[in-house]
Amino acid sequence: MHSYLRAIGFSKVNTRADLDKIIGMVMDQPTVSYVTSKSEKTVLTEISRDFSERMGITLRGEYDEKGFFHLEHYFPHFRGQVISTKEEVAINKRVDTDAYTGMCDDIRLGVSLIFYLQNVIDYIDLKKEKGDHSIMAPITLSGLSTSGKILFGINKDEKEKENKTLETKKRNKLIADARNGDQEAIDSLTIDDIDLLATVSRRAKQEDIYSIVDTSFIPYGSESDNYSIVGTIMDVKLIQNELTKESIYDLIIECNDLIYEICINKIDILGEPEVGRRFKGNIWMQGFINFSE
Repeated sequence: MHSYLRAIGFSKVNTRADLDKIIGMVMDQPTVSYVTSKSEKTVLTEISRDFSERMGITLRGEYDEKGFFHLEHYFPHFRGQVISTKEEVAINKRVDTDAYTGMCDDIRLGVSLIFYLQNVIDYIDLKKEKGDHSIMAPITLSGLSTSGKILFGINKDEKEKENKTLETKKRNKLIADARNGDQEAIDSLTIDDIDLLATVSRRAKQEDIYSIVDTSFIPYGSESDNYSIVGTIMDVKLIQNELTKESIYDLIIECNDLIYEICINKIDILGEPEVGRRFKGNIWMQGFINFSE
């Protein structure tokens, strides 16, 4: 049973029989399906059904020469609407399932960004045409969460916001120079990190850590595409799973200057999401790569 089904409104799916009913609905009444040839005798297929706008379940498997569908893998999906980044991305097949992950380096995060690839068929078609290599393309990120809480935002005046923007631009340039082997940039980043650690350690003795740390993006757990985040809420929508009638929060989050959407079941969030407040929780990161650009 996929642990993130509850994030899209299936919190009461507890048995295999419950899941099989939903999988049957996806196969009988798909919203969209994609196919590509895998061999002369099999066709690789993705079948998706949305149970709300841009949110649903995707099945991935093969049709054999007799027309029988063999399910290899399924996952809950949530498709974002905001292009989060445009970077060179490497795509790798996972060992345990018939799934793929993308990995790119975005200097705003400070860590390699790994996400679950939603549009695998598009990648396989591109791979047949151009071979297996890294791709520079726009990436639309989205996240699913099964638990989270709302924190108050940090009040900043216009001067503080302007200074933060200038500091971010300066740091991003230093990181880019450091990647190119600039020793002066490496030394400057090291000194900045030491100063930052000292400042945080001193302030943490008298202040709450979340009044010091505005946003954060940290790998979480044993899965490479899971993250623990603190992000500022830029927009809030309450949507509904058409089948179960469960309410889902659709949040646009700004986290370390990266913008993406996340969805979380209303029963799994503590607090009331509002623009300007912050979301703290663990997410499973997914991504849609626009290979055509």
